[in-house]
Amino acid sequence: MITLQASAREATGKAARKEAAASSTMPAVVYGPKQEAMSISIGLADFERVLRNEGESTLIELSGLAKPVQVLIHEVDVDPVTSRPRHADFYAIEKGAKVKVSIPLSYVGESPAVKAGANIVKVLHEVEVEADPSKLPHEIEVDITALAAEGDQVHVSDLKAPAGVTFVTDGDEVVALAQAVEVEPEEPAAALDMDAIEVEKKGKEEGEEGAAG
Repeated sequence: MITLQASAREATGKAARKEAAASSTMPAVVYGPKQEAMSISIGLADFERVLRNEGESTLIELSGLAKPVQVLIHEVDVDPVTSRPRHADFYAIEKGAKVKVSIPLSYVGESPAVKAGANIVKVLHEVEVEADPSKLPHEIEVDITALAAEGDQVHVSDLKAPAGVTFVTDGDEVVALAQAVEVEPEEPAAALDMDAIEVEKKGKEEGEEGAAG
């Protein structure tokens, strides 16, 4: 289990952001079915490392509070300019209770359909699962070697669920498919309007005759 050091926080709003900037921390909140909402601060660099290496479905223990709290990352607010996280919501899990979480999909393998000229369309990038928090996977693999020909599809029911994990997303949902490459037809050359050419030619000849006269 990953551990993050946390401390109770009293400042809110702009004061909390100013305090966080000065101490290289990040404001966050933790709540759950049996956890009263609590404002906390955590180390920004430590949180970024966990988010980058472990993902949002990793079970985390927040230490440094009145008692350790096991949580999942529920939501992360990212700065649109720097792309760095600036606030996080942690969901405190209930011991013995299963949770429903969205797990990212990882596409692996090579599709024979691509070699035949098709495109692979990745319809889903995550699926919802239900499991004990300790059994949550970081990602679920999608083997696209099953897409052998144009029109082939991979459904959620085709994915392999890790032990203790159940898919919540409907099994009929399309995960990926092999689709024909659409080729834009070339614009046909404009047909010559012979009548217009004759009129233009006649007009020029009459103009030249008039100038000569």
